[in-house]
Amino acid sequence: MNVVAIFDIGKTNKKVFLFDENYKIVWEKSVNLDETVDEDGFPCENIDVLRNWILERLSEIKELNNYVLKAINFSTYGASFVYIDEEGNSLTPLYNYLKDYPEELKNGFYKKYKGEEVFAVKTASPVLGSLNSGMQIYRLKEENPELFEKVKYCLHLPQYLSFLLTGEAYTDITSIGCHTNLWNFKKMKYHKWLKNEGIKDKLPAIHPGRDVIKKENDLAVGIGLHDSSSAIIPYTINFTEPFVLLSTGTWSISLNPFNNKPLTFEELKNDCLCYMQYTEKPVKAARLFSGNEHEVQAKRLAEHFNVPFDTFKEVFFDKKIVSNLRAVNFQIVYPKKYDFDILKECPFQKRDLSTFKTYEIAYHQLMLDLVEQQVFSTNLVIHNSPVKKIFVDGGFSKNSIFMNLLAEAFPDVEVYAASMAQASALGAALAIHQNWNPKPIQNDLIDLKFYKH
Repeated sequence: MNVVAIFDIGKTNKKVFLFDENYKIVWEKSVNLDETVDEDGFPCENIDVLRNWILERLSEIKELNNYVLKAINFSTYGASFVYIDEEGNSLTPLYNYLKDYPEELKNGFYKKYKGEEVFAVKTASPVLGSLNSGMQIYRLKEENPELFEKVKYCLHLPQYLSFLLTGEAYTDITSIGCHTNLWNFKKMKYHKWLKNEGIKDKLPAIHPGRDVIKKENDLAVGIGLHDSSSAIIPYTINFTEPFVLLSTGTWSISLNPFNNKPLTFEELKNDCLCYMQYTEKPVKAARLFSGNEHEVQAKRLAEHFNVPFDTFKEVFFDKKIVSNLRAVNFQIVYPKKYDFDILKECPFQKRDLSTFKTYEIAYHQLMLDLVEQQVFSTNLVIHNSPVKKIFVDGGFSKNSIFMNLLAEAFPDVEVYAASMAQASALGAALAIHQNWNPKPIQNDLIDLKFYKH
């Protein structure tokens, strides 16, 4: 059986899948690897351990008798650079994008390049410190110029993993195009600061995400993709009618591939940004930290009502509870215009839990508050684009309260819970389809459940 191997590298969970020619998973392994610390004692990925795990899994796959490995690709978290020297050795730890960025360095940079507002609009990147991965290169150059001199190439993590297997260094548009401060979205090329700072030459040539590097035995190796951009690929292949994908996890990210209007500074301040598809088309996106908020508030509810943390899994949508809560709170249901403060703080944080008779009622209120934020965030990317469907994948797609409230909030749009096996891994496999798979792509890769409003 012919298969493609996809390494799907999250911050905590590392996975590898074998997909057959119909894109069904036929073999998988996963592991949580221990982190290490950088020179400042800040937690970070242990690149040596990750490299060894990948090489060991590849050896294991090649020993499997039932499968013929035809291709390999990578989907990983973004905003992380590996700096390699002439010999291909990594020169620094894989710095964590959550690490604090020096305020003085940041202010000096934006002052040099026309200020935060102008720069953020050009690069479609909210000001996020280390999460703007280009700022990590700038920091290395400023704080450690001698080490920076030794850098042959700066590789985003997916491209470094591809380099491990091919020895060829490339840059990928999905990694450059996600809040990195590197790309000028107006001119569709690198921002000029990279040339000014002597960084541009350390970024290897851009390589199309659908093309591969051919190795011995005709093995096709992709150059890897940023996981958020990879996760949208199965949807853009399966659906041509305008849609928004609401990808939910720790972050809930609303992605609209059908909105090509330039970002405003107001939108950037409210956590809108652009991702780049592997086809080099921008995707307008809005982020909300709602998975994290759900976890924090679920802990608070569990302590208050003295029940297990995951009790919410047994709570299902109850129309009557929702009506009663709205009557009590005189809640205006989903107005089109909000005060932007709704995005900064979930209203549930300020609610007095003793006013709720039962856990079930309190949990419904939490979901009402989270959906209120979500509707506002998603509307930022729908804004005047002809969206007909919203697909929700990830954790909240399995939550009946969330899904019913969302469907009610968008009466003119069809709302679906979408499920598929491993969206970002599947996207990375589909991206290189033409290079290994003679079969046509099936149109039943995504299971949909429609929610009536």
